[in-house]
Amino acid sequence: MNYVFFITICYFFFLVLEVTSLAPFRIPTDSMMPAIQPGDHICVEKWSLGARIFKIWKCRRGTEVDIHRLPALGNLKRNDVIVFNFPYYERWDSMCIDWKRYYVKRCVALPGDTFSIRDGMYRVNGYDGTLGNVEAQEDLYHLLRRCRKPSDFVSFRAYPLNDTIPWTIKDFGPFYIPKKGTAITMNPHNAILYRNVIEWEQKKSLYIKGDSILLGDSLITDYRFKENYYFTAGDHVMNSQDSRYWGLLPEPFIVGRAIYIWKSVHPVTEKVRWDRIMKRIE
Repeated sequence: MNYVFFITICYFFFLVLEVTSLAPFRIPTDSMMPAIQPGDHICVEKWSLGARIFKIWKCRRGTEVDIHRLPALGNLKRNDVIVFNFPYYERWDSMCIDWKRYYVKRCVALPGDTFSIRDGMYRVNGYDGTLGNVEAQEDLYHLLRRCRKPSDFVSFRAYPLNDTIPWTIKDFGPFYIPKKGTAITMNPHNAILYRNVIEWEQKKSLYIKGDSILLGDSLITDYRFKENYYFTAGDHVMNSQDSRYWGLLPEPFIVGRAIYIWKSVHPVTEKVRWDRIMKRIE
């Protein structure tokens, strides 16, 4: 009886710890190499933004639920590696949290930043530090320079994948990353860039009628954001499905910040990579 009680208490303790503080994730892809490799098992802390609290039994396929957070003990910084739920479920034209799919990427722009890519290199206005994997960005730039025909760039089209805003992963932006409470002017350009997040926040459709913007049946001239947003990028620049392709990441979709690798197993040989265990993620 005492043994069963002890097991129950331990299970409850670890459940509370995983919900409120730390959570493990296994990495199956190479999108964050070399910092994180396939077969790495990472530990994610939830204190920076505060752990998410929601009714887990309501997380059915494509179901939106109310997400609340415990008090935050810090904040995210540029270049932090974060784990989040993918912000699209089945449809690319409608933002919706995918409860079954988790991504790990590097945060390269924060709420309130203006992000751009020039010749493949990431930039944030007013920030002089490095962003993401600079060596991989330079490799991508040299690859793009070798593309001689316009058709060579088809696979390098970037968000918002609209002919009126012909951004690529070589030249992108400037793109304002919304901060909660800030407002933008609603014109056709901004309507295209922020349509998905506005429709997600308001649960209404956004329409462009000439130079006029309608939210549902209402004409709007400006819009004030209800959430913070982030821009993410994988360190393996040439093989990463990140914000360059699908756009903004809402703060409620973020699980937390990856802090270290607690276990690492080679995905082919299944041998433990002892040199990676307890390695800090930077």
